[in-house]
Amino acid sequence: MRRLATIIAVSVLGLALVIAAGALLAPWDREPASSGAAARATDPVTAAERRLERLPDDWKTWAELGMAYVQRARTTGESADYVRARRALDRSLAIRPRDNAFALTGQGALAAALHDFPAALRHGRAALAMDPYRAAALGVVVDALIELGRYDEAFPTVQRMVDLCPDAASYARASYAWELRGDIGRATDAMRRALDAAPDAADGAFARLHLGQLAAGTGDLDTAAEHFTEGLRLLPGHPPLRAGLARVRAARGDTAGAIADFRAILTTTLEPAYVAELGDLLIASGRPAEGAREHARARQAWADEAANGHPPEPEPVLFAVDQREPIALDAARRLYDRQPGIAAADALAWALRGAGRPSEALRHADEALRLGTRSPLGHYHRGMILADLGRRDAARAELSTALRLDPHFSVRHVPLARAALARLG
Repeated sequence: MRRLATIIAVSVLGLALVIAAGALLAPWDREPASSGAAARATDPVTAAERRLERLPDDWKTWAELGMAYVQRARTTGESADYVRARRALDRSLAIRPRDNAFALTGQGALAAALHDFPAALRHGRAALAMDPYRAAALGVVVDALIELGRYDEAFPTVQRMVDLCPDAASYARASYAWELRGDIGRATDAMRRALDAAPDAADGAFARLHLGQLAAGTGDLDTAAEHFTEGLRLLPGHPPLRAGLARVRAARGDTAGAIADFRAILTTTLEPAYVAELGDLLIASGRPAEGAREHARARQAWADEAANGHPPEPEPVLFAVDQREPIALDAARRLYDRQPGIAAADALAWALRGAGRPSEALRHADEALRLGTRSPLGHYHRGMILADLGRRDAARAELSTALRLDPHFSVRHVPLARAALARLG
């Protein structure tokens, strides 16, 4: 009954978000506001720093500076900005230790960026207790609830955020809520609204990145490439946008070009996931020794992050399973215990399958797809688990679904999916 009630609530939420978004935004038969506004907008960090030169005890601006550092770190990958953010937020609270919803919201955003989602939820709710109409605090709460797998609480909170403040931040979260439920059309619709409402280059590039990923996830490579390219015009050199274009190249069969692109990206940022992808591409192009070296580099980079206190994430867990590392199952369990959402459920399912426990794995694979998420990787994982259990018809259906959703979902796993289908007949 509780599951049925959740499904009904989600269906009503979907309709309500469409109505709210449609009523509050103008049509799109014009140039998106982000194109002009992004070019004219002042960098939030610079603006806050200049104001603090004149007003060094302005607690609100210290909080705004902390939030701006968090946003910049998410855009650039510069981890030192997280340290700067904490100092700025601490300064705001030192000046005004009580009734400071601005700083509490910033602390929540910082905790979420560092993947401490229980702390993010605590700070976000504390900020809302002081100011129930603070949309940024609602955003922190939404992000934390989603990552903690508390979707029945997260989706109504998204609705509240859209109702309160129909802007780029709320539409982006509405887009993700729809994507989780498998409604790619509405997810794309909401992200286009986020693009239209984007106040600066970073927000415009964020929207373009996710529009490109949504298109790529349906196999629409031309649209994906267009969004990634437009995003790079707003934010030149942004690694995730460059990686998006590299994946489009690989999907089009230009493996050499994709390898060159990832090598170029890695000269500016050592993102372990990109290193792992480069290794997969090298192996797929017949260069296993070079690929193995990149995989070893990715493994070490993720190990260094873990040694520095970084919590487990789905990508390194899945990588560890694929590499048959003995730590994979333990890491998957710790991830699931920390933030039991659908991504963690999928990682745990794959790790259990790798440990030779397909019956247990299937329960978590089912959990990972319970919202209706159109995840090619999730359907592939479930298909391989079903094949291990000897359920041939169900396995064929799941593997076929994965390839239908996105025939290029993984350089590593697409050939394995096709081989498994051939074995299943």
